[in-house]
Amino acid sequence: MGKKVHYPEEVKKKVVQLKLEGNHSNQELMDMFGIKNKSQIKTWMKWFRNGENHRFAQPIGKQYSNGLGPEDDNEVTLLKKKVAYYEMREELLGKYQEIERKWFRKYSSKS
Repeated sequence: MGKKVHYPEEVKKKVVQLKLEGNHSNQELMDMFGIKNKSQIKTWMKWFRNGENHRFAQPIGKQYSNGLGPEDDNEVTLLKKKVAYYEMREELLGKYQEIERKWFRKYSSKS
């Protein structure tokens, strides 16, 4: 599988604009802007038709369909996520320390 390509917001909007004018085919737009696959243009057109203009600015892997990314969460939600992260981290650290103690006991008693 190839590397993901990030197209700037300006490129996405320009491709949609040119496509709406009807003077360019998908292949011409792909050649002009270095777009790898016509499905990318179709996706951008779908976003435009559905009024999901916020999606043009979102980075790779952050295509939230509801328009909200982590930066749009309120403070309480962010704090809940932090608490969950630190609870999970503490649990994993405890498991690691237990495994380490067992390993130490097992291999230190052999000498």
